Amino acid sequence: MMKYAFLFPGQGSQYVGMGKDLKDNFKVAADVFETADDALSEKLSKLCFEGPKDDLDLTMNTQPAILAVSVAALRVLQQESGIVPVLVGGHSLGEFSALVASGVLKFADAMRIVRKRGTFMQEAVPVGIGCMAAILGMDKEAVEKICKESAQGQVVAPANYNCPGQVVISGHVEAVKRAAERAVTEGAKKTMLLPVSTPSHSALMEKAAERLEAVLDPIELGDMNIPVVSNVTADFYTSKNDVKSLLIKQMTHPVRWHEEMDRILQSGVESILELGPGKVLRGIMRRIGRSVPMRHIENSETLEVALADHKQ
Repeated sequence: MMKYAFLFPGQGSQYVGMGKDLKDNFKVAADVFETADDALSEKLSKLCFEGPKDDLDLTMNTQPAILAVSVAALRVLQQESGIVPVLVGGHSLGEFSALVASGVLKFADAMRIVRKRGTFMQEAVPVGIGCMAAILGMDKEAVEKICKESAQGQVVAPANYNCPGQVVISGHVEAVKRAAERAVTEGAKKTMLLPVSTPSHSALMEKAAERLEAVLDPIELGDMNIPVVSNVTADFYTSKNDVKSLLIKQMTHPVRWHEEMDRILQSGVESILELGPGKVLRGIMRRIGRSVPMRHIENSETLEVALADHKQ
């Protein structure tokens, strides 16, 4: 049997209409969205399918919405193919989808957790105080140095080490802009302020992390049936007992995605499937290594392509 890894996207992959094709064509996906709506006591599915975009883009909505679509894609794939991955992982928010896939988190629990996680992140830093920017074409050591020298008493630090030449920084608006401007003068190919108001994976998320700890504390965890790679350590969880502490650390620590993908590639996987809206992770992987084929699944068309590959 081919060795598969399943990966799940994070915030930024959302779009109005996501998941509707899966819901319309597969009962198992419709059941996922019904469970999601019940867990939050609201029609999150309607927001996924119909928008409006401004509401979908609110962090408190984006996070459970992407989780729901990712799990819907997962359940459809499981039903239609029976593929069992040898490992799973997810980018930031996507790690919750991976933990659902592994059996550690119940889906309904994960929905409620990420709704609160998104709310805590929104409330931790008032709009206009924090931001994030992508630095392209500069190695991580140079970006780290620039962040330290640009802080000037404020917060700015790497938030996502995505792939060679792509580091996302996060912190106070003024400090992030200083770092981005300096990066250009010191040789970065390009910098882009990202369309988010939440400075994720930075020290500004400490209050949100404290509040998330209280939410996670009473959650009952299941067995880790499939190995999960952690954003914080860029390695496999050693046991389910590490899950809560690492999800809390993830709020204030950078996502070590490049190292995480290297770890996955070294593990002997032969094919990678990105499950959920968009194909952001597939694009990043192309810059890390093309030795392992990768497909994404977000609707019946992409499912058909992935299953055709699987049957060959």
